[in-house]
Amino acid sequence: MLARQEQEDYDVAQEERQTLRKAAKGPLYKTVVDTGLRNQFQVLFAVAAVLAMIVTIQSGIIASRGYQLVSVQEQAEQLEEANKRLNVDIDKLKAPQRIKSVAADKLGMIVPNKIYFSHDN
Repeated sequence: MLARQEQEDYDVAQEERQTLRKAAKGPLYKTVVDTGLRNQFQVLFAVAAVLAMIVTIQSGIIASRGYQLVSVQEQAEQLEEANKRLNVDIDKLKAPQRIKSVAADKLGMIVPNKIYFSHDN
């Protein structure tokens, strides 16, 4: 009796294996892909990627223009300092004592002791 029951269990197991093998030849489940939704996500991803690249490029351009602005400001400060030095040099060259010393030393000019003015009426 026990041997007969084991034989029946074995036969049932064999039948189940054969049905599983037949079913295994085909797909166990069918996948349904929504290609429209996939395409929408692909377009959304592409748009997001393009926007990210635009933002990155713009920030790079802004940074480089900032560096250029700083360098131009430094050049302007240097030119203003040079202009101040040149104005001081001009003031020194226009000083009356310097003009008198150059006239006396290099040109041999002398300042007269008395100055006479005449006026004819």
